[in-house]
Amino acid sequence: MFRTFIILFFFMPLFIKAQVDTNQPKKVKFSEDFRFTDGVFMNIEDVKRNNPIPKARIITDVNYDDYSFFNKVLDGELFYVLDNMGQKQELKVKDIWGFSQNGMLFVSWNSEFNRIPVFGSVCHFIADKTVIEDRNSPYYNNYNYYYNPYYYPNNQTVKKELRQYLIDMETGKVMDYNYKNLEAVIVRDTELYKEFVKMKNKKKRQLKFLYLRKYNERNPFYFIAN
Repeated sequence: MFRTFIILFFFMPLFIKAQVDTNQPKKVKFSEDFRFTDGVFMNIEDVKRNNPIPKARIITDVNYDDYSFFNKVLDGELFYVLDNMGQKQELKVKDIWGFSQNGMLFVSWNSEFNRIPVFGSVCHFIADKTVIEDRNSPYYNNYNYYYNPYYYPNNQTVKKELRQYLIDMETGKVMDYNYKNLEAVIVRDTELYKEFVKMKNKKKRQLKFLYLRKYNERNPFYFIAN
């Protein structure tokens, strides 16, 4: 009896640890050949789990094999899906994070869906931004006013410009693509951050994409497996 007690005394912590480890979520490292599951992502947490609302649960007349399936389904204000209980649910397009089609990820930004060609702990994508220019301003052609759809006088020109953005996958925050915002993210990597901040601002602007790549290589993104 005493011998049995001694054995349990020494091995019980290992047994408890094994149970705790089993309960930890399994993580999958992102790689260049990773393919996202096709479907609609309601939020950043769904993306982190690669767990979208699948095509099969979307109620629509659009052909499921249509290459522009999601663009057509999400073209209006609302779309409809079947929930886990098989009940029809109404969802607002403006509330979704984005979607994946043919394994490629698209984010909803500036009222459009934009492909994310560079995915990692920090993502990079390009999107249109609507701006207005005031022709009476002394800074015309140099200064862009943010577009107010409810008011712009006749002396202002409305146009779209391509802008670059970053997504911090840890927080879900979308930021303008500039060296200051990149610096605010890579501060998590002490060694890389020290290397980056030593450079002059001009050099930071020139090498920011290189450091974006470096950060993602040194700090790979891990999905939470379902």
